[in-house]
Amino acid sequence: MLTQEQITEQNTRLQNSEPRDILREVFSLIPNTVLSFSGAEDVILIDMATKILPELPVFTLDTGRLHQETYRFIEKVRTYYDVNIDMLQPDTEQLRKFVKQKGLFSFYKDGHEECCSIRKVEPLRKKLRHYDAWITGQRRDQTPSRAEVAIIELDRGFSNNGHQVVKINPLANWSSEQVWSAIQMFNIPYNELHDRGYVSIGCEPCTRAIKPTEHERAGRWWWEDATIKECGLHPKNIAGEVRRNNEEHDTESS
Repeated sequence: MLTQEQITEQNTRLQNSEPRDILREVFSLIPNTVLSFSGAEDVILIDMATKILPELPVFTLDTGRLHQETYRFIEKVRTYYDVNIDMLQPDTEQLRKFVKQKGLFSFYKDGHEECCSIRKVEPLRKKLRHYDAWITGQRRDQTPSRAEVAIIELDRGFSNNGHQVVKINPLANWSSEQVWSAIQMFNIPYNELHDRGYVSIGCEPCTRAIKPTEHERAGRWWWEDATIKECGLHPKNIAGEVRRNNEEHDTESS
């Protein structure tokens, strides 16, 4: 287990490192690491990581509401890289009760947080109980809320007193242009929805194509406040909120 001081030191040391070097360092430092896959950035990480650690575990969040194009994309990546992708799905009973009570499109009225919590956050929480670190494709230029994303950080949203989880963001310094240059240069598979104006792709009811002048994540939850474009997988690391979440989660688990 790394101390906060060690994590801070590693983040400073890796600040200007190339993503491949960051991955090598992480695999050496924290062997029990898993890679999160959903978008174009994540495929670049799969392309890099599997050349370093061929047996690296990979997962994706199958919310049950993804585009058919996204499911085809997941299968394309699986076969292209010959990698096993664990499809994480929401708890059946929890989802059944939610849909029975609120229907299939409650997020247009109530906001997306509750739906995302059931379909994304809780399946991820269960997955990360078995790992010490996870790799994401977060970039600082994606949205204002990610402008200060660290290379390596303690994930306070999914850590608790008994289990520390570290989050690794090897592409934090990359721009959208760098991502797509790499995709084209190395013939990396990508979601066909990108060719139709979709940039950041989530669930089908909550994602739309964007206009040329719009921000990258403007097509996510477009009916809500333009400054809020997160689903809960990457919450701000505020200690008070984390302690409260962990206490509530421990109470529910007991």
